[in-house]
Amino acid sequence: MPITHQLLAIFVALIWGTNFVFIELGLNDLPPFLFASLRFTFAALPLVFILPRPVVPWRYLMAYGFFIGFGQFGLLFWVMGSHMSPGLASLVIQVQAVFTIVLAMMLFKETIRLPQILALIISFAGILLIAIQGNTDATPIGLAVILVAALSWAAGNLVVKRSGKVHIIAFLAWSSIFAVPPLALMSFYYEGPALIVHSVASAQWHAWAIVLWQTIGNTLVGYGLWNLLLQRHAAALVAPWALLVPVFGMAASSVFLDESMPWWKWVAATLIIAGLVLNLRSTQSPSTPANVN
Repeated sequence: MPITHQLLAIFVALIWGTNFVFIELGLNDLPPFLFASLRFTFAALPLVFILPRPVVPWRYLMAYGFFIGFGQFGLLFWVMGSHMSPGLASLVIQVQAVFTIVLAMMLFKETIRLPQILALIISFAGILLIAIQGNTDATPIGLAVILVAALSWAAGNLVVKRSGKVHIIAFLAWSSIFAVPPLALMSFYYEGPALIVHSVASAQWHAWAIVLWQTIGNTLVGYGLWNLLLQRHAAALVAPWALLVPVFGMAASSVFLDESMPWWKWVAATLIIAGLVLNLRSTQSPSTPANVN
């Protein structure tokens, strides 16, 4: 990869990593499922009136919208609301890379090799350390739910793999239509109409700016640049740059949110990232799903 493309990859990782700080700040004004609903509403509108629907079956758009909209981001926002710190969330969610390999083995009959098994064991050793040492930084239910979010992200990766080469921005916009209903229903059931109305009416300008950044910066710019890199280079060359996401995420959380960084977080980060590196090195194939945030 030329240096300019490497800088683009670092820029995307910076956007996605620091985005966990913005999520935490947004949750101060908006409840999690309403926050996620607004994000995907603005990701769909007005783009679905501008970009033609991607030439893929409707079920792919529905599945991606559900897995990424509700399964990944809806649950991630809920966990970050009160069950896990932003830095740890940015780290644990990267286990999706290992889940992607396991799902591909189960659903597409892809073989799993010994290095991939070792990668799974190493990564989950880091998860176990967080479960033991987490305390208020990661509650047991928060850790369980964010693993479900990582699994949903992996499922979304496989939907993208099955969809083939599509216009990624159009795909994101049209699939976002199907993310909104489950998120809105969950907001109505879990957060209630009164809180929804109060949150929307009382939200300050910076809350709406964060929602807009979630839509434009994190989703459209981040995914757009990432897709550009994937079109120009093999996935095996691009995907490892995603390992910078938790690095930026934990650093930004420490600097801007005063999140503490005790020894066990460093050890857990080392184990999880080591497992991901081993997994990536053992799957040097352009067909490996590489849609990573």
